[in-house]
Order: sequence, then C-alpha cells, then structure tokens
Amino acid sequence: MGSIRVYKWKRMGTKEASPRTVLCLFFLFCLGCKCLASEFEATQTATLKVDASPQLARKIPDTLFGIFFEEINHAGAGGIWAELVSNRGFEAGGPHTPSNIDPWSIIGDDSSIFVATDRTSCFSRNIVALRMEVLCDDCPAGGVGIYNPGFWGMNIEDGKTYNLVMYVKSPETTDLTVSLTSADGSQNLASATVTVSGTSNWTKLEQKLVAKGTNRTSRLQITTNKKGVVWFDQVSLMPEDTYKGHGFRTELISMLLDLKPRFLRFPGGCFVEGDWLRNAFRWRESIGPWEERPGHFGDVWHYWTDDGLGYYEFLQLAEDLGAAPIWVFNNGVSHNDEVDTVAIAPFVKDVLDSLEFARGSANSTWGSVRASMGHPEPFPVKYVAIGNEDCGKKFYRGNYLKFYNAIRQAYPDIQMISNCDGSSRPLDHPADLYDFHVYTDSKTLFNMRSTFDRTSRSGPKAFVSEYAVWRSDAGRGSLLASLAEAAFLTGLENNSDIVQMASYAPLFVNDNDQTWNPDAIVFNSWQHYGTPSYWMQTLFRESSGAMIHPSKISSSYSGSLAASAITWQDSENSFLRVKVVNFGSDAVSLTISTSGLQASVNALGSTATVLTSGNVMDENSFSNPTKVAPVKSALSNAAEQMQVTLAPHSFSTFDLALAQSKLVAEM
Repeated sequence: MGSIRVYKWKRMGTKEASPRTVLCLFFLFCLGCKCLASEFEATQTATLKVDASPQLARKIPDTLFGIFFEEINHAGAGGIWAELVSNRGFEAGGPHTPSNIDPWSIIGDDSSIFVATDRTSCFSRNIVALRMEVLCDDCPAGGVGIYNPGFWGMNIEDGKTYNLVMYVKSPETTDLTVSLTSADGSQNLASATVTVSGTSNWTKLEQKLVAKGTNRTSRLQITTNKKGVVWFDQVSLMPEDTYKGHGFRTELISMLLDLKPRFLRFPGGCFVEGDWLRNAFRWRESIGPWEERPGHFGDVWHYWTDDGLGYYEFLQLAEDLGAAPIWVFNNGVSHNDEVDTVAIAPFVKDVLDSLEFARGSANSTWGSVRASMGHPEPFPVKYVAIGNEDCGKKFYRGNYLKFYNAIRQAYPDIQMISNCDGSSRPLDHPADLYDFHVYTDSKTLFNMRSTFDRTSRSGPKAFVSEYAVWRSDAGRGSLLASLAEAAFLTGLENNSDIVQMASYAPLFVNDNDQTWNPDAIVFNSWQHYGTPSYWMQTLFRESSGAMIHPSKISSSYSGSLAASAITWQDSENSFLRVKVVNFGSDAVSLTISTSGLQASVNALGSTATVLTSGNVMDENSFSNPTKVAPVKSALSNAAEQMQVTLAPHSFSTFDLALAQSKLVAEM
C-alpha cells in the first residue's frame, strides 16, 4: 500500500440455489429457452465472438493470479497469525521503563498489587519484562494479578486446547493460577495451577488449557494469593489447531486456498518501508525462536507487532499455499528518510543474507538458521521486489542498481522487480518485471481494461501487484467495485503476454481496525467473510496456466461490456470458460459465437455462474456473508453458438464442458 492513487503506480463455496436465487436466475438468464426482449425494461443486444483455434491460442503465465499480504488492518497480528496475546513480551511500550503495558491490566487495586516494567528479561534482544508485586497479606478470593484481552477479545471455544507458554521468576516458591475467562472474569472457561520455584533464574512454564465453554471475547488472566514478587516475560497463548501446526488461523487460510494463489507477495507494502527507516520491517529480527524476537512498531499503520509472523513464517505460508514467494525488501528508503547510495552496502549485504537464509544449504551461515527452525530444505525464492513505491525517491535508482547487480551476481535465476512503471515508457534501468499499482474509482478502473493493449511487448513484464477500487463507490466492498475489478482482470488476461502477475490489495481487514477499506476478506476473532471482490477473484482462479483465446464484442453497448475466453481443465474435464462483465444498468441479450474448438460441447457438464445483486452498492457482512456471491447453475443450452442474457451490473462466467481436445491436452 502506498501514497499514489489513480496510482500508476466454515470454508465457503458457491451458494446452492435458494428460492430467491431461482427467481434471480430466471431474470438473469433464459438458458435453453427463447426470452422476449419485452421481459426486461431495457435489453441491449451484443455478440461475442471467440476464436478457440489452437494456432491463435496463447498460454497464460502460470503465475498470473496470486495474493499480496501486507501487515495492515491487523491482518497478521490479531489476524491470520493465531497468537492470542497482544504485546506478549511487554515491549510495545518501548525500551525505556517504566513503560505502558497496554493492553495488559491488573486484577485488584493499587492497595493489593503493583506492576511495572523493568529491564530484567533473560532475552537480550527484548530486554523488557513485567514485575508484579503482590502487596496483600489477605488477598481477595480469586487472588490478584494481571490479565490480557488479546486483540479485541480472545475467541475461546468449548473443547479446544490452548497452549500457554510463559517465562517467570520469583525469589520464593509461588503458585500461580492461569485461567481463560470472560471479559469481566465472571465466567471461567479453563483454569490450572502452575508453580514457580523460588530462584533467581528465569523458568519457562508450559501449560495446556482445555476450554469448558465458549466465549468470543475472553481474556487470559494470571493470579495468585501469595504476597511477594513475580516477574513475567514472553507470555504466549496459541490454539493447538493451527493450519498444519504452523501457527496460522485455519479458517482464514482456507479462504486463501480457495483462491488457488500462484504467488504470495509479502510482507508489504508500506509496512516494508516504514514512515521512518528505524521502524521498517527487519527480516533478521523476525527469525529465530519467537521468544527472542524484539518486535517493532509499524509506524505507517500505527500498531505494534511482536513479529511472531516473521520472514520464516511468510516463506512457510507460501509453501503451505503452494504459491511462489515474492520477497519485498527495503532498499534503504522510507517515506521520510533515505540512505545515500554511497552508504547502501550494509543494506545490500543484509538482503543477500536474507536470500541465503531462504535458499542456502543447511550448512551455510544463514541456511543453518533456517534449518534450526525446522526447515532444512531451501525455500524456492525466485522473485524479489526492490522496494515498494519508491521510484520517485532521490536515491532509489542508485540503490536499486546496487541491489540488482549484487543479486544478479549471487543468484542469476532470481527475477527482480522494479518500482518504476514501464507500461507507457521504457525503463531506464534493468529489470525483469516492474510494479504497476492502481487504486481508483470503479468507472476509471473499468475503463483501464485496455491499459496494457498499448504497452510495448519488448522489455520487462508487468506485475500488477496492487489493484482495487476504493473510496466513494467502493464502500466496504461493493458489487460495483468487484465488477470494475473483474473487467480490469479480463484485460490483464487478454494482455498476459506482457502481464505476468496480478494481486488485489489489501487482502485482509480485522473488523476492529478498518484502517483501509475495502479489502478482500473481513474477519474478527471468530467470524469471517469474503467481500464481492474476494468472490470475483474466485472466478479467475483457473486462469493461471490456462490458454487464452482471442475474443471480440460487437455492440453499440460494448462500452459497458468486458470479456475474455480461456480453456482450462480440472482433474477430469476440459472447459471453455467465457467471462463477461456487464457494467451497465441494462440487461444484455448476448450471442456467444465460438469457432475453432477442437472438441464438441457437452451441455450436460456445462455451467453458468453469476455474481450480481439487487443494488450495485450491496455488500456482504457477518450477518449476511454471501449476500453478493457467485450463484452457479446448469447451462442447458451450452453450444458453440448460444444465446444468454446478462443481468444489469453482473459478472458472468460460462463454462462449456468439452470432450478431450488436443489443445487442452497440450496445456
């Protein structure tokens, strides 16, 4: 995410047809029957010609559609990273003590307990710890202590196991009660007693807590009845059932898997740059044992991250998703300060070390660190972005060349991505790809579907690494926004000889931190849903690696239509998929005329899928998560020549099942 705007710079599937949907489908399509134009208040006519002949087909890059993750909107901390404790190491208040311990708070009052941070931790990279002094001789029932509400409340579910880890020390043997309770402490969901041996050394305590009840806004509390002093540091609570045991919220990862992303761009965005370099993401401070990571304040999006979700975890996430990792690193430039090119060498070495961490052998200096974290095999990093939205900065080009030359020498196969837009004029520096970012209104983005028609076919490829409709007509994710985005993506498909990758932004938003709207996936501690823009992307998930075919719309209404045509195959069948966006307010009687197919069309296995709603500004919500979602139905009149009706303001896909064809077999 950045500062230039247009900037050129439960798993859910498709809904079953409800009575409302059936009525909607009757209006949207008259498939297999003749519909009279008088059935609609206004019906336009159009013809879409598709040439599916093998000689004109072109393979779409395997990498065309992927995802971009940025730590924004608490997407990671309090989001896909399943850690339930916020500010687990008491570092968020800064290195100077006493400091703010928010959101930690006390159980008791100032006559019974005194807490303050000090610099006595056993971890050298995060030296702050919490000292708790119990003052009462006769403490109240239930004891006194501290509690942490997590990120706007912890979601604790009946029967599930939660793993508590914390570091403690006390000069005297002390019993502590660790509990999961409701927000006010009145409901006890799980509880256990742990003993701190009297010693001057820090001790690691681990305890499993099994919930005997469900509460969506729970807290972790640690209490005692014994007078004395106890120190705490690195208090972590993780659900046991994370995705593949790798620390990610399973239900949110399922949403990503449903997109079938071919790449994962990470970890930003402006998060990489920082408003100031001192607050930029530092990869080496985000690896190694989680207890030793210092964390940092993300000053662009204004919140603290413990960096449990670090460089290693992003690489692991890419592997879990089956996506190619794209590492966006800081090139010595932030929003407000820059490193002069004459002094950039340490930053270059830092990036080379990061690549050795990912790709080096288990015997290399940094590869051995990766191996010690549980991944002896290298991660296949083949793409890096040199900075984010920094093209206009004073030292960007000089710094860029230093990184480019060093990486090219050390890793000749790595594809390097420039921040400078090469879509309208040649770049003045070497690059394999260039970033293209666009955030704009729906009408402008719809009209940008032909942007790359005019781009030179020589030189580096385009990486549309951030696109979205935003502001006035986007809401928190409207149907209108998704239609403009769908049209834009059909343009990227049709120009996929020069466009190699594309990803929507932002990917996630925690409903409690709506810093940037709209987003693809909205969540809180226990719920989630996809916006129309998310569902729109699911209709492009088969495109990467498919065959694109020439298509042309003929109509006086063509200024409101966008289309593309691909052939793709699943594990059993081959399909011709025709996508059509009707951005206008009139229904369209569309004749689809296909030539050059190498196989016959089987109506029995053909389907139509429609994304639309009663109002262009309709949105999804926790209470109605699929108000705007694809509706799938049989396409009984599927044929090389067929007529369909497009609803106003709709995105339709028509999957024509094919007998095994030579064209698809060669894909």
